[in-house]
Amino acid sequence: MRIRRRKWAKRELEEALFYIDNPNEYKNKWKELFKDKDKPIYLEIGCGKGNFISNLASSHLENNYIAADMIEAMLGLSKRNIEKVYSEKNLNIDNLYLIRMNAERILDVFSPDDVIDRIYINFCNPWPRGKHKKRRLTHIRQLENYKTFLNKEKGEILFKTDNDELFNESIEYFENTGFEIIKKTYDLHNEMIFEDDIRTEHENMFSEEGIKIKALIAKLK
Repeated sequence: MRIRRRKWAKRELEEALFYIDNPNEYKNKWKELFKDKDKPIYLEIGCGKGNFISNLASSHLENNYIAADMIEAMLGLSKRNIEKVYSEKNLNIDNLYLIRMNAERILDVFSPDDVIDRIYINFCNPWPRGKHKKRRLTHIRQLENYKTFLNKEKGEILFKTDNDELFNESIEYFENTGFEIIKKTYDLHNEMIFEDDIRTEHENMFSEEGIKIKALIAKLK
């Protein structure tokens, strides 16, 4: 998604106590960063404007969350949405960190010591052209990276998309990298497979256009 520059984003992000601009510095020690170190950590890769993660994290204080994106303007909007949702619920933001990260360099940020229990991938760029497919967040090379720090016993990936080709090819990616797809649907809103019905901005937009949402849950075998 193209988004125009927000002049205020850099300043506001720097002032936010829950924002991290250099997440590489926390590799091997993410658990120590959170107030409650014993909670499981869930990661959203490509958080966009933060509608999904702000509602999810504020509704599940029993978990810790990390939301990542690489675009400053998008992170700025996400920061504002997180503050708004937590404020409305009269909550402190102590179970969520917003980070600036290029997903292709995710192993610079997370290690096997940073055990992540769940990864959310929502409406990522489908990269339909053949030579660009390896940039997909669900591509084989990315899934192999996630396996490095995903909980070996109960780690899972939750994936949503509107794109049929991306979904079908992602199923193959998961199966070819040692994941088991335990649930999948080609019509999420009529066959809910997730514990929460928290929708993203893209999800609402595509649904209004009559496009069915595809989704799956994959676990390590």
